[in-house]
Amino acid sequence: MPTQLFNAALRLVIAFTAVGAAAASASGETLNRAISANQHASEKTMSQHPYVGMWVTDDGHIRHELLPNGRYDEARGSRESAYRGRYEVSGNHIEYWDDTGFTADGDFVDANTLHHAGMILRRK
Repeated sequence: MPTQLFNAALRLVIAFTAVGAAAASASGETLNRAISANQHASEKTMSQHPYVGMWVTDDGHIRHELLPNGRYDEARGSRESAYRGRYEVSGNHIEYWDDTGFTADGDFVDANTLHHAGMILRRK
């Protein structure tokens, strides 16, 4: 009798585990679709703002490329891709999230000038 009870309990555990795994898989797929749709919408918005392109300090030391997919790639001196991350533009303000966790922001003071982290970058 104890063996039958144990086997019945084991079958219940297996059944609940299978149901839980299927539910987690379905909710994971839903979450992945939502994230993908949000990224697509963000990329579309980023590619539509007027600031995509290369921004450079007057001495050429800092080269900051705003990519149309909402990512940026910053070179410093001879160090290409010194910093990479994502960005968002809202009006004339830009927020940065570096892949290492660093955050920064800046403001476009006109169509060809970006003030960022104490630097002045110009559109190239």
